[in-house]
Amino acid sequence: MDDASKGARPAAGAGEEVPVAQLVQRAMEQITQLVRDELTLARAELTAKGRHAGAGAAMFAGAGGVAVYGGAALAAAVILILAEIMPPWVAALVVAVILFAAAGLLALSGKKQTQQTMPLKPESTLTSVREDVESVRQAAKEGRKQ
Repeated sequence: MDDASKGARPAAGAGEEVPVAQLVQRAMEQITQLVRDELTLARAELTAKGRHAGAGAAMFAGAGGVAVYGGAALAAAVILILAEIMPPWVAALVVAVILFAAAGLLALSGKKQTQQTMPLKPESTLTSVREDVESVRQAAKEGRKQ
């Protein structure tokens, strides 16, 4: 050890506990702040994913509603075919096809929105926490060596 590092260390005995206590207190404050920051990051990430999931669910619901109207139009087409076998059924069939096409587009859009939210866990927060834990481990290893 060089003289500068010897001078920085307190004398052995009861005085040695004060710097350790201060280090522990400082570490606890830093860990508390780190946990708060990580929770804030997780909250923000989950909020963003929740918005995408909500949009996807709304599009799926819209697709279901349009499909109901498509089914009703198709039923009307079948009724008209059986009732008269005349051109009005063609119009009802065209409307049903258009409604089902719209339902398909909404379903695809909803699927895309929902897939953007998967997996439903705060990935960047978990990565950040892993990095923080590794940093603390490294610092602890270096502290033991000195």
